[in-house]
Amino acid sequence: MKIISAESLTRELAAVYPGTRLVDAWGETSLFYNPDEKLPRGVYFATVKSKDGDNDKASNLDRDGVFRLNLGTSPKLFRERFGAPPARPAKGGHVDGPWDFTQSNCLTPHPVYGWMSWVSILNPNADSLKQLQPMIDAAYDKAVAAFDKRVAKL
Repeated sequence: MKIISAESLTRELAAVYPGTRLVDAWGETSLFYNPDEKLPRGVYFATVKSKDGDNDKASNLDRDGVFRLNLGTSPKLFRERFGAPPARPAKGGHVDGPWDFTQSNCLTPHPVYGWMSWVSILNPNADSLKQLQPMIDAAYDKAVAAFDKRVAKL
């Protein structure tokens, strides 16, 4: 199985989803929908994170070669996979549940933003990405709708 890198994943997502801009910040690469740079940043729909942050250590991302794909998928798809979103964690904590946030190639709620229907997967392989396609599409579609709503108010 071909190993997917964080860099190749972000490049591929940006190439597949029109209007996407890559922004490096906070130890991650964020994928924003922002065609023609109409908003200062746009609306993000995915991030690829490769190091722990002060309030996000549950995945132990400081290990060599480990990265996490995070998706702001639809609440409907989140519920279909995990049930009701977990409660918002306390600052510096992670959502409660039976998930191992350090396990590679295993979809979980996002350890910090699962309460917002975000999902995560560490070092996904090609098969997992194919299975996640509906969630990736939903995250992108949600960002496009939010972007259009914000731009309409300008």
